Amino acid sequence: MENAVKDWRGRSYLPGPVPADRTRMFWLALGAMAAISPLQYGYAALLTREPAGLTLLAAWIACQAVGALPALHLVRRGRLTVRTALIAGAALSALGLATAALTGPAVTGAALTGSGALVFLAFLGYALLGGLGAGLVYGVCGQVVSSWYPERPAARVGLITGAFGYGAVPLLVWAGIAPGATSAAFLVAAVIAAAVIGAAARHLRLPPPLWWPDTVDPRTHALDAARLRTAPEAAKQFLLSQALRTRALPALALILICAGAVSVFDVIVVASTGSWGALALLVALNGAGRSAAMRAAELLGRRRTLAAVLTALATGQVLLATTFQSTTAIAGGADGVGGPVLWAGVVAAGLGGGAFYPLVASLVREFFGTEGAGEIHAVVYSAKALAGVAAVALALVALNAPGTALLAAAALAALPALATPRLRIPGLPATIPL
Repeated sequence: MENAVKDWRGRSYLPGPVPADRTRMFWLALGAMAAISPLQYGYAALLTREPAGLTLLAAWIACQAVGALPALHLVRRGRLTVRTALIAGAALSALGLATAALTGPAVTGAALTGSGALVFLAFLGYALLGGLGAGLVYGVCGQVVSSWYPERPAARVGLITGAFGYGAVPLLVWAGIAPGATSAAFLVAAVIAAAVIGAAARHLRLPPPLWWPDTVDPRTHALDAARLRTAPEAAKQFLLSQALRTRALPALALILICAGAVSVFDVIVVASTGSWGALALLVALNGAGRSAAMRAAELLGRRRTLAAVLTALATGQVLLATTFQSTTAIAGGADGVGGPVLWAGVVAAGLGGGAFYPLVASLVREFFGTEGAGEIHAVVYSAKALAGVAAVALALVALNAPGTALLAAAALAALPALATPRLRIPGLPATIPL
């Protein structure tokens, strides 16, 4: 391209004016992410007291995680517009929340767990269609924000994914104050999701290819020594097919599987204590910890910060395990559960339970470059489908032995914490220090 500017690595940029509505697009994307949060965290906290509810949650996580990849593929190639994708996401997400409102309490009730027709309806409306809708919103909003903020994509995406974490807090507080209002809360969440995501669909769009804000010199940005010390750039711009042949991509996917399983499991466990304050704090920190971790990564580096986040997550499991007796069933409520150790466990698990998502996304850019980062991260993120299965397996064990399940979760978080510092940028000689 004639007006393209190249940096010292040969990457091309097309500097252009910053649109007046860039900030508005960011906030609309953040609102859309918050609107889909009740589908995961609200359902996990309120409607997973029986195996049927746990199975539906696992199916939703699988559909949400896998649904982001084809959506990004079509949007990036111009075969699907951002507006169309988000309109579909609004309709499907609202349908999923409405289905949860109408079928959730009955499906998770012990007396009606065996109702095949009801379970099938919940699977179709909540898990399948609601999961695909949330995947559309999650993938497209992340792509739009990272494209409009190429100078700081990780920090901005961390903020909007944080909204996906704490967006369910109002619903949880409402359901905690009025336990009989769970269905009404989900119905209100469905209306809000349709309105907020619909508004985002009207205004969100992608920038021109290679766009870069003309307020920042791309060549100076590429040579920023302070930034490169904590966020080194990829050895080259990887295609998806090339990234799939590296060791780093499956390693990042494995980290996401382990940490993602523990994160969802924690919501189910803390909900079983009957402490709605602790549950709301856990979900709020799950979201807020994401932006805090990205700020820490700018000072300490992404791999060190990710190792610290996973260590906090593992520590939280050990602290939570001490609040349960191995013979105490989760379904039995809050007997013997509580005290400062519970709150300490909630803080540690909350800070570690969401922050790894934007850190893994930023490591994808660091390892594989920015041009194909959206699709490569979508492949890594699709591993969350296995995380949902692992979370449900832990929750089923916890129905009878929560202490054992929490210790297993601690091991699941500790293993990637030990391996994270050994991650290397693909394509660099092994003699170059980390």
